[in-house]
Amino acid sequence: MRIAGAPISWGVCEVPGWGHQLAPERVLGEMREAGLTATELGPAGFLPDDPEERGRLLRAYGLELMGAFVPVVLHDPDADPVPEVERALDRLGGDAVLVLAAATGLHGYDARPALDTRAWAALLSNLDAIAARAAARGRVVALHPHVGTVVERRDEVERVLGDSNVPLCLDTGHLLVGGCDPAWLTRFAARRIAHVHLKDVDAALAARVRSGEVAYARGVRDGLYRPLGEGDVDISGIVRTLEGAGYEGWYVMEQDTVLAAEPAPGSGPGEHVRAALEYLARVAP
Repeated sequence: MRIAGAPISWGVCEVPGWGHQLAPERVLGEMREAGLTATELGPAGFLPDDPEERGRLLRAYGLELMGAFVPVVLHDPDADPVPEVERALDRLGGDAVLVLAAATGLHGYDARPALDTRAWAALLSNLDAIAARAAARGRVVALHPHVGTVVERRDEVERVLGDSNVPLCLDTGHLLVGGCDPAWLTRFAARRIAHVHLKDVDAALAARVRSGEVAYARGVRDGLYRPLGEGDVDISGIVRTLEGAGYEGWYVMEQDTVLAAEPAPGSGPGEHVRAALEYLARVAP
């Protein structure tokens, strides 16, 4: 299968104060040890911004760059996000997928505004403009419904599907936390899915996050995301549905993690990723 890693599985995150941040050398080395051959970019500053320097570093670990998560404010009627997205595509280079989140403009993912009609119109128009511009360049931009962004809940995902043409990043964890069954969405919109983040989730804790009882970052620290096969997401069924629908993109191993300190060598997030890969080997077609 086309399985990649992501630095967030090692606790490397763009949110200030998220937790202890591991060095790139440890994260990339543990990706290689797990048998991964590709990775997403991670937050700004984690890997070199210069494409050639970054490419040399990744090749040293037997990895290629296949995507990047980029939060951008898309709902402001008085701002054009297309130039920012174009610059992100230029920095990525190659044919890596730009995984776009509809950012709130606030810090972190614990609060988000409600959009009015004008903001929704701007969001949907910008999504179509960005998708068309990327396609004209032979590139893919996929919208990532994400907790703490303006596209999080099921009704918001359905509105994007019905009123725009942008491809989707199917994140099995964020969808469930937002109240959208990822297995249903996979069956309903398989042809719109251009990128996949695989997570498993504690559904009971997800409900507490969704209700506002528990803040998102606290939920992640408390074990919101579970090792694949140990939560409430039908990972194997989702993969079978995608493969049956002809999906040809990447499956990115993502288990969002918050680290309090540097794990001992040979322990920590790398262990969880290896266990997830073993689970996929057992259940995936």
